[in-house]
Amino acid sequence: MTHESHGSRIRDLPDDERPRERLARLGADALSHAELLAILLRTGLKGHSALAVAAQLLQRFGTLHRLAAASLDELCQIKGIGRDKAVTLQAAFTLARRMVGELRTEAPLLDTPARVADLLREECRLDGVERFQVILLNTRRRLIRVEVVSQGTLDATLVHPREVFRAAIAANAGAIILVHNHPSGDPTPSEADIRITRDLIRAGQLLKIDVLDHVILGRAAAGQTTDYVSLREQGHFFG
Repeated sequence: MTHESHGSRIRDLPDDERPRERLARLGADALSHAELLAILLRTGLKGHSALAVAAQLLQRFGTLHRLAAASLDELCQIKGIGRDKAVTLQAAFTLARRMVGELRTEAPLLDTPARVADLLREECRLDGVERFQVILLNTRRRLIRVEVVSQGTLDATLVHPREVFRAAIAANAGAIILVHNHPSGDPTPSEADIRITRDLIRAGQLLKIDVLDHVILGRAAAGQTTDYVSLREQGHFFG
């Protein structure tokens, strides 16, 4: 779709450029953020299509996450966004968050770093500090629950084996996966990350609880194929 058509009415666009028709023909994943928002908005205002209003929303808030966190009053400050459109946007983003929450009740299989990242990505994305979490798994590698062990700069005093494995023992977990985020956005492991991982692997071996991986969450960036790093995939695991 060409950006030149943002200012015209969507109904004046050729059928193959209209967001609704494009979604029906190509699927939702083929549409841009602006096109998906335009479908929710339905209409624009005089001289500005719904696509143009959607583009203004994205420009004003910068990311979908900031847009999703915006209040009704903040949304209504955008020209072309009245209370009804603001309510529609909040309803859509709330449904998306609830859908993510439902995934946990379905005991997802967490057998790859990508699935681990999918589980906790949204929760960790806006954290301003490092949060160290432990995913407790049953013997079939399905989720029991997630425990937050510490928040703050990651070091051995905050992430002690006693704290990491206490919940695993109580839940009769068959294995655990370590997860923490890098607020800087760069998921590259530090020396401290690697050292703590190896200490916890040794502790798990003594307790007969497998430490399957340590996944570090960051943010997508140019030159990176993913927004996370698996220390197992990088060769930092043993035993």
